[in-house]
Amino acid sequence: MGLLDSKNHVLGPFMKISDPALVEISAFAGFDFVIIDLEHGPNNFQTIQGHIRAAQAKNIVPVVRVPEINENMISKALDIGAAYVQVPQIENAEDAKRVVKAAKFYPEGARGVCRYVRAADYAAMPKEDYFSSANKNTGVIIHIEGNTAFNNIDEILKVDGVDVIFIGPYDMSQSCGVPGQVNHPSVISKMKEIVEKANAQGVVVGTFVESASSAKQWMDLGVQYISYAVDVGIYYDACKSIVDEVNTYAENTFLKSS
Repeated sequence: MGLLDSKNHVLGPFMKISDPALVEISAFAGFDFVIIDLEHGPNNFQTIQGHIRAAQAKNIVPVVRVPEINENMISKALDIGAAYVQVPQIENAEDAKRVVKAAKFYPEGARGVCRYVRAADYAAMPKEDYFSSANKNTGVIIHIEGNTAFNNIDEILKVDGVDVIFIGPYDMSQSCGVPGQVNHPSVISKMKEIVEKANAQGVVVGTFVESASSAKQWMDLGVQYISYAVDVGIYYDACKSIVDEVNTYAENTFLKSS
């Protein structure tokens, strides 16, 4: 499997809204993937099944971010059809190995074995086909979000089975003592060092951005997996822009006519 097989970068938003229509809209807009979020917001395993179905129907890659390193949650996300599982709060190589072990069947891992799941077509898929292909068809993304992970990045990058190293700028800013200041020099410096080391090891690296200019900046530095904002924020920004433009026009027109 390969999210980047035919591209030099991919782009997609986080999804917090529980309506899978947002996934379909993201696909029509041309995004490559969606990150369906179980860490922040109201979603649960029941609601995200609809998101995954919508993604598969519209040929956009469904990534599920689980809330923590939890073997059951990782397995469950993959069982219902996630193409990638994205896991936060990775601090060292042992954490990364736990994620890979939970996400992969033998011999790459020890994922809980069950073929009566959506990912195996509810047992309609021959079990020989499912277990032999599942490891190839699912991927692992891990979050590097703080100073501990930064200090252990060399060992983390050596872990087999990790497809993408994802740098979380907001949590990194908090770890640097400047919460929310994602463009602070200390945050940018650490992020750049992680990108350089990942590129040198041939590991795909991703990050979160909130503007096209920021996306371009990190792409120029070698980031390929670009998480562009969040569905609620994208909707808010679009609404606010419309309201401001119309109200400004109305105010200027009223002042001129009075």
